[in-house]
Parts: sequence; C-alpha cells; structure tokens
Amino acid sequence: MRTLFPIGRVLFALIFVAAAPRHFTMEGIHHAADLGVPLAGLLVPAAGVMALAGGLSIAFGWKARWGAWTLVAFLIPVTGMMHAFWRQHDPAAFHVQQAMFLKNLSMLGATLLLTQFGAGAMSIDGRE
Repeated sequence: MRTLFPIGRVLFALIFVAAAPRHFTMEGIHHAADLGVPLAGLLVPAAGVMALAGGLSIAFGWKARWGAWTLVAFLIPVTGMMHAFWRQHDPAAFHVQQAMFLKNLSMLGATLLLTQFGAGAMSIDGRE
C-alpha cells in the first residue's frame, strides 16, 4: 500500500512536468496571448516555472504541500483563461475545452488534497 503514494504522486505530477517546456516557447506564449492572457510573454514562462516546480516537488515528495499550493496558484488562472469553453462557438472546440476545463478542476481537487495531506510516508517529506 505504501508504494501507491509515490506512484500516485509521480503519475499526478507527470502532466505538469511534461507540459512545462511549452510555456517557454513562442508558440505557447502566442497561443496564450491569442486567448487573451495579459502580459503573456512574462506570465506564460512564469506559469511554466510554477508547473515544473510544483510538479517536481510533488513527484519527489519534497516540500509537497508547498508544491501543491504552487499548483493551486497555477491551476486557478490557467483553467479560467486557457479553457474558457463558454467562449467557444464551434461545437467541437466547445467540447474539447469543456473537457480540459473539467480535467483541470479535477486536478485542482487532487492538488487541494495534497495541500492538506502531504506526500505520504515514502517521500522526502516523510523522512523529516
């Protein structure tokens, strides 16, 4: 049962770590700017740092509660700005963005649980 904690942490963190590099590309910055993100050239890379730092923190179980709060601060604005399905007119785009919005809400729920319960026993935090 103890091994489920690190497996779950790594699987959960994977999406944040894997998606982070795009936040440092002109494509990612322009995409966010096209969706109305203000100061995208500054805020998108900052969001990438938050996603990477929070994801790695949770994956390794080091300062995981802080990492989870970092992901909360990442997910709230990103979910509303990047996945505003209610602004879509194309039915296919509406459904894709609605699914992405709900996925982010789901991840926000898991992240909030991590802020309270931490990384578990098999973690760097669990050794302290």
